[in-house]
Amino acid sequence: MTTRKKLARSFAELALPSVVLFVNASAVLPALRDPSPQRTQDRRVLGAPDPAEPPQGKPAPKLLARPAGALSRREVDEAGMRSLIEQLVACGTRHSLSSWTDPKRGAGCGRDRIVAHLNEIAKNSGGKLQVVVDKFEATGERTNNKPAHMENVYGVLPGSDPKLAKTVFIVSGHFDSITSDLMNPNLDAAGADDDASGVAVSMECARLLSRMGPGAVGGRATLLFAAVSGEEQRLYGAERMLQWVKEQGYTVGGMLDNDIVGADFAPGVPHRVRLFSGAGEQDDADSPSRELARAIEEIDSREAIRLIFSLDRLGRGGDHEPFYRAGLPAVRFTEPLEDYRHQHQTPRMENGVEYGDRMKYLNLRFAGNVARANAEALRQLVLAPAVPATVKLGGGVTPDAKITWGAEEDPERAGFEILWRETTEPRWQVFQFVTSARETALKGVSTDNHFFAVRSVGKNGARSMAVAASAPRALPF
Repeated sequence: MTTRKKLARSFAELALPSVVLFVNASAVLPALRDPSPQRTQDRRVLGAPDPAEPPQGKPAPKLLARPAGALSRREVDEAGMRSLIEQLVACGTRHSLSSWTDPKRGAGCGRDRIVAHLNEIAKNSGGKLQVVVDKFEATGERTNNKPAHMENVYGVLPGSDPKLAKTVFIVSGHFDSITSDLMNPNLDAAGADDDASGVAVSMECARLLSRMGPGAVGGRATLLFAAVSGEEQRLYGAERMLQWVKEQGYTVGGMLDNDIVGADFAPGVPHRVRLFSGAGEQDDADSPSRELARAIEEIDSREAIRLIFSLDRLGRGGDHEPFYRAGLPAVRFTEPLEDYRHQHQTPRMENGVEYGDRMKYLNLRFAGNVARANAEALRQLVLAPAVPATVKLGGGVTPDAKITWGAEEDPERAGFEILWRETTEPRWQVFQFVTSARETALKGVSTDNHFFAVRSVGKNGARSMAVAASAPRALPF
């Protein structure tokens, strides 16, 4: 059979709409394979599809290598993570309205296990890690509209740089749990995946990043390792944590929420962890949360991180939201493909299907990958200089984009990377490296065809988050 006849029969077998069935195969084939001089000439006349920007090209910028001493997967204590999750599950329930005084069952039992775990880490840190129990009250529909006692647990690792120590990077999981009966604090609610897994990730980050000797962070900024309550009641623990860090005089450099990060149900494991980030409300510039997500992916690689450009799962919420709503950089880590039979479920068998959030459904290999991704991202972010200030885009109605920004003096900073990307591209590329804050003209680059940003680069190779260059798009009248 000739190629032409095979093509015609393929169209028919596909049962495509009638408009496609009338395609003339004799017209299609030349378009696919025509090497004629006329077609070659047409391509030469047409040239590239878009003008080059900049017109003559430019040498690639010389970039500093990323910081040495990256955390390896072998350093993650998978057995320790499992042990902590098992201890939390053994509390029976950790519902925020359950007992805070019973040492064997309830929210207080969960708090005690976490505090003991952090105290052990603090001892091994040489006293660097500070353990804080933050008590507060919350009132709302899911507290029966009565003040309810709740507590958060924080491990604080102070930064070493006097100018950056009041910038804090947070990693968090929530230790409260619920069943199908959201308001019943008496039912068993193991909460192994939702969210003892996130607590285990946060605590493993504390262990990895607070160690003495080789591999210790020595971060310029402060780290906060959190386990919060009240998430299932209405994100009360996260709202309180945001209030607490402000009361301590901190500026939030980034908030990494780990919620449902202990299982990987789809065949072919392990898969990438999903990283959710909201877009913000500023026209033509992404939110700080989106820039935090990009920074994490660049540090951990596309093989480890799957960027999800959405605030959260449809109809769901998490502890990063209060920070995001406050305009702060906050993201959410969540496993690749959730199984809702094992979330917010009263343990039971129904039509031969088992429901419940139990240990046996966890994949600690995956959870360990998530812990390593969080820890390495935090390690590099706290080693970096401060983000640039007041990054602005100018050059409208001119042939050149102009980027301006400011920054305080920093002897540990090597300079700044000017970033750009097509408006439809998700990731930044480095356009240029400069050593000082100033106005930089990008010759022959349209302000309309690209987005721009600037980030600080330390002499150690650590990059700050990018700060998008903003400019009003309204008419000047």
